[in-house]
Amino acid sequence: MKQKSQRLAVVDRLFPFVLDGSKTSTIRWREQRVEPGVLTFFNLSDADQTVSVHVVKCTDMPLSEAAAYLGRAEEWPDDIMLDGMREHYPEIELSSVVQVIEFDPPAEQTRP
Repeated sequence: MKQKSQRLAVVDRLFPFVLDGSKTSTIRWREQRVEPGVLTFFNLSDADQTVSVHVVKCTDMPLSEAAAYLGRAEEWPDDIMLDGMREHYPEIELSSVVQVIEFDPPAEQTRP
């Protein structure tokens, strides 16, 4: 059975980090559910700029646990995490259940 196509937007300032492999996770709230397999990210500022990655793990948890889960608790204390997430999701709370999506760095970069 063929896997359905999965696509997610990434803001322009973070897209280069997906491309160079330094960003290997994303936290999403109330967006399409992602499953392990191929995922195509597209640049929110230029939908023709894309990169495909392989999702290895998807985990649901409260936002308050996500930074520690990803080993970024010192870098993302609760107030920083909440402020950053509210840029994209104004109504999110630390108790909101998010999907943490972990993926391998891209093997091949696709650029227009």
